This record gives sequence, structure tokens and C-alpha cells, in this order.
Amino acid sequence: MAFLERRIHLITGKGGVGRTTVSSALARAAARHGKRILLAEIGDQEGGYSAIGRHFGVEQLMPTPQELEPGLLACHLWGAAGHELFLHRILPGALVRTALRSKALGRFLLGAPAFHEMGVFYHLLTLLEAKEPDGSPTYDIIIVDMPATGHALALTALPRILLRLVSSGPMAAAVRLGLSYTTNPDKAATWVVTLPEQLPVTEALELVQGLEDTEMPVGGVILNRYPENPFDPDEQAALDEWMTLKPTHGELTWRRLAYSRQSSKRLQDSLEVPLWTLPEIDNLDGRMDVALAEELFGLLEGSL
Repeated sequence: MAFLERRIHLITGKGGVGRTTVSSALARAAARHGKRILLAEIGDQEGGYSAIGRHFGVEQLMPTPQELEPGLLACHLWGAAGHELFLHRILPGALVRTALRSKALGRFLLGAPAFHEMGVFYHLLTLLEAKEPDGSPTYDIIIVDMPATGHALALTALPRILLRLVSSGPMAAAVRLGLSYTTNPDKAATWVVTLPEQLPVTEALELVQGLEDTEMPVGGVILNRYPENPFDPDEQAALDEWMTLKPTHGELTWRRLAYSRQSSKRLQDSLEVPLWTLPEIDNLDGRMDVALAEELFGLLEGSL
């Protein structure tokens, strides 16, 4: 299914693979197609340093979406913001104000197992449900820069765990509504970012399996920083033979090209979902983000 037809995209992967860079570039590319995009990151506190923000020249993102570029807004998904939104849904206004002033309740909501994640989930759900006066969605597409592998799987598994613990009431209803988005392949997709190296590829394949186990639809794998190979097959064969004769300047770079080809083939042979390959781009004059967005713009056009 085409990328631009889904409402929500979760971007995850091993730490250091360029997940945030890819998320930001995807948002830019989707906005160029005329979509109203919300780019979100998940954090533990309000007003902290924003990894996404640095790609757009801002230090912080807040829970309320702010416009970064035409058609592209961004926000910080924060557990406390989700808690407040949920309390407003189930309690009268005066009781909400009283509850939010309680330091003990605040410590419990942020410190108790799964409550922070539940707040993040509800914050995201509220943004998905936001409507314009004419009834259309406020955001055509929401792209979420997820945490690294382990935390991402914990977040995707959380809703069903909560339903086993709390099967009725407002919280259960909210979880079921959220799952109607995140587990529906017509509405959502998860994308795994990886590098053309053995360990990141291994973890990416394990993550794809883990996402499928938690019933999250996987849109594909994004192979980031793939090095340019200027050699044709005959030249590669000749150089392979030469490299075995004696130590040679540039040997490590040559080996990296070979490992990259092997990693790409391993992914192609193992995956039943699309594989998108992004080239390695030098950040000359700070234009890496723009160049990467151009690459992804082409890939999005190809998926239409």
C-alpha cells in the first residue's frame, strides 16, 4: 500500500542508524506532496533537547504542535500531556485541576510501570483524532520517531497488555480506539531503519519479527547510508583478487562496499516487505537533510 495513503507511520530501529534523520526527511518529503504532516518524537520530559528539532533549527519541541515548515508541524509526545488529556475526558474540569495539582498523583502517573507509555499512547491518539471545523483530519499523516529497538517493542506490545489488565471502562475504550489505528495496515505502518552492516541488519530482522508478533503492520525496511559503488562486476572481481595479494591502501573502504552488498542481499532474501535503500550523503554545507528528503520524495512517488 502507498506510503501517503496511511495516516500514521512509526519509524524505529537500532540506536545510531539514523532513525531521526530519516524521520525528518520523510516528513519533508511527504509535505512536498501536499500533505499536512505532523512529525512527533517521544520523550521523558517536557521542554528537553529535541533530536528532531535540530534538523529544523529549533532547540525544543512542545506537546502542542508547532509549524516548522509549510505543511509540516512537529511536537513532543509526552506522558504527562496524555494523562492530562485523559483526565479531561473522564473528570469534570474542577476535579482535573485538583488532580493535576497533586504531586503524589503526578509522581505515580510518571513513575508507575506503563503509565508514562499509556500517556504517550493517549497523546498520540488525541492527535490522530483531531479534526478541522469541516470534519477532516487536522493532520493527514503523523510520523513518529520511535525509541530504539527494545523500547519500541515495549510500546507496541503495551496496549494489548493493558487490555488484559483493564478490559472495560474509558481506558480500555481508548486503547481499543488506538489499536484500530496502529494495527490496521490500511491506516498504519512501522518502518525499520538499519545500516548495511552485519549487526544492524541482524537486529533489523529481529525487530521486524518482533513487530509482527505484536501485530504491528510493517511497511518496510529502510537501508540507510548505503555507500556508492563506482565499480562494475568485472572491476569488482579484479579488485577482489588484488586485495588478497597484499595489504592495500583503501582496503577497508573496499571491504565496506562488499559488506554492504552482502547486507543488502541478506535483507532482500529475508524480507517479505519492501526494502528502500538510501545513499550515503555527506553533510556538505549542512544540506544532507535536504538531499535525503529528495531521495525519499522519489521513493514516495514510486510507491503511489
